[in-house]
Formats: sequence, C-alpha cells, structure tokens
Amino acid sequence: MKAANRQHGRRNEVLNLYWTGVEAVRGSDCVARYLGEHPIAERLYLVAIGKAACAMTRGALDVCGPAMQAGLIITKHDYLDADLARNDRLQCMQAGHPLPDQGSLDAGAALLEFVQRCPQDGHLLCLISGGASALVEVLPQGVTLEQLRRVNEWLLASGLAIDRMNSIRQRLSCIKGGRLAQHVHTRGVTALLISDVRGDDPAVIGSGLLVPARWSTDTELGDLPDWLLRILPCAENPQPLNMPAGVTVRVIARLQDAMQAVAQAARASGHAVQVHEDLIDGDAVAAGASIGRQLRQGLPGVHVWGGETTVHLPARPGRGGRAQSLALAAAQEIQDCAHCVLLAAGTDGSDGPGLDAGGLVDAGTIARGHAAGLDAAACLAQADAGSFLGASGDLLQTGVTGTNVTDLIVALK
Repeated sequence: MKAANRQHGRRNEVLNLYWTGVEAVRGSDCVARYLGEHPIAERLYLVAIGKAACAMTRGALDVCGPAMQAGLIITKHDYLDADLARNDRLQCMQAGHPLPDQGSLDAGAALLEFVQRCPQDGHLLCLISGGASALVEVLPQGVTLEQLRRVNEWLLASGLAIDRMNSIRQRLSCIKGGRLAQHVHTRGVTALLISDVRGDDPAVIGSGLLVPARWSTDTELGDLPDWLLRILPCAENPQPLNMPAGVTVRVIARLQDAMQAVAQAARASGHAVQVHEDLIDGDAVAAGASIGRQLRQGLPGVHVWGGETTVHLPARPGRGGRAQSLALAAAQEIQDCAHCVLLAAGTDGSDGPGLDAGGLVDAGTIARGHAAGLDAAACLAQADAGSFLGASGDLLQTGVTGTNVTDLIVALK
C-alpha cells in the first residue's frame, strides 16, 4: 500500500510540473503581459486564429478592452469560449482541425472581409497560435476543398516535420506564406504569435499568414507524389513577397519557456533537474524508446524534454497521437524501473483525434495493459497507443489549455 501511495504521489508531482509548464505559456497571460509593456494607442481591430485564440483574446480584452472596436475569432470546433461568443463586438467561428473543412473556407472569406472593413487608421491586432494552418484558408481558383483535405490527409500521415508540411500548405493558399499581409495596405498591424514549430520561425507558425515564405523548390518538392505536385499552383514559380512596413511580428511564447518553468519548479521542490536541450523530433516510437532508455540509465531527478515527433499512419490507424505513441514506447523501456514516471502530452491539450492529450506512464503500465489483453508492440505498429493506455489507466485528458507550444515530456526518477 505504501509503495502504491508513493507511486501515486510521483504521478501527481509529474502532472503538476506539466501544468506549471503549460501555465507559463498560457495565451491570456502572455498577450496581456506583452500589451501591458507595449501599449497600442490606436483603435484596435482584433483577429485571433488558432487553438489558443480564445485565451489570447481574453488577454487582449483584459488590457485593451475599451480600445477594442471589433474582433474575429477563428478556433477549433469545441474550443470556443462561450462568454466570448456572447460578446457583441466579436464574430466567432469554428473550423476543422487537423483536417480543414467548409468552416475553414468560410473563416478564410470572413478573415479577408474583416481586414478590408478595418478602417485605414485602425490597428489590426493579430493573435496567432498553432492550428491556424487548418482552421483558415482561401484557396486558389480551381482548387477544391476535397483536394485540400486530400493534401492534408497525406501530410498528416507522411511523417514530415511541421515546417515542411507548412511550406507545402503555403503553396496551396491565397493567404499563407505572407499573402494575408498584402491585404493590410497602410494599416498598422501587431501580430503576436505562440510558437508550435522548431526554431520559432514566424514564417512557419500558422503557415506564415503575415510573414513571407522562404521557399527552396528543389529541396522541398522533389519527393512529393505526382498528384500533389499537380495541384500546387505556386510550386513552379513561387512569388517572393515583401513584409509591409507597418507590420510588427513578435513571438510571445515558445516551448523553451515551458521547459524552463518546469525546471524552476522542480528545483524549488528540491529535485536535481536535467533539461534535455536538443528538441525531440522524428518517429514518435523511436523517440519514446530513446527517452525511456535515457531515463532508465540516467541520474535520479526530474528530466525535461520537448519537441514534436511524427507518426506514420497505417491504412487503418487506431486511437492515439504522437504523444501517446511516445509515452507507450517509453513505458516499454522503463517497465523494470519501479521509481520512474513519465508524462508526454501536447501543451494544447490534444494529441491526434479525440479528447486525449497524451499519456502518463510508469513501471506498471505495460503489465496493466497486457493484463487487459493488449500487446504494446502491436498497438504501436497500428498507431493505436491510445487503446493500450486506456486499458492500462494511463491516458491523460486535460481539456483546452489555452496555449500550444508543441509537446512537453516530464519524467521523475
């Protein structure tokens, strides 16, 4: 009983450290802090796009409420804040993610209309977070929603890194790759971004709605399927765009901020801490196995990783996303380490389809799943880590977090 209580305490401690990291990059606080330090004197017209759109909007309203003339919020289905939806100054829209839907096209049309309605002496406050690539789109003439969805389905199953995926999305868009900025004209713009990409490049975050793309045709298009190349209207001769003079772009929250917050809280609790600076990427199962070995062989204390892996989806994938696959692969490596606990989760509260954010595993995870009749290796091969973690009692559900800085991995040994 005492051993079980100690393990329960370790799991709670790791979960609390995860939440410390999330709270350090919460959209409402980061936006409010920036606007408090950099006040905008003009009348404001707000555009918020992404999974953290509602939280970022709340931060803006807290600081600039009286100056806010109107706003457009575009977020994921079921992520809309009911109080904001009742605000007469705000137009709120929901769209598909990770696959775009008709709502994404409706949102794109509404976005252009909103920008064009903004007075020339008004100031656009653009709040952009991860998920924007799917949530809002304006397609070139002749490209259909069915084709857009097919491209995104292929990208999600391809295992490509997010910067490569967004480069391809930019070529299939009339607003990404900096093209939205061409509709701004002489208006002032302040764009505040929460980064969900390696390197925190504003040209990649949300597929660079306001920041010109930097394309390299030879390296980025050579190995794409022919059917995809045929529907990329800008692939052969991408047009360079210039940033309008009145546009200011700032990244206000990033993965490293969350990782450092976890490290500081762990040290304050008396733990030795190792922050693994090299961000994880590549295949989720391979990354999870590597992290599990590092934890098993490493020193006692709190270990912190971050990044975004990929999952190659089979023809009929099961339940789960990259964080769940990583957690289950790590669980295989620590099943003989009685004092190890590991959490891997999306900082946005979602990991693939469904409501699961990731996994919280320990030395007993594999045994519990096997006792329920499931095989860990088979589940990983079928992209079905969520079914195994559900059976073992190790699925993590957080709800909407108000941020999105990729995935956070916290372990205690």
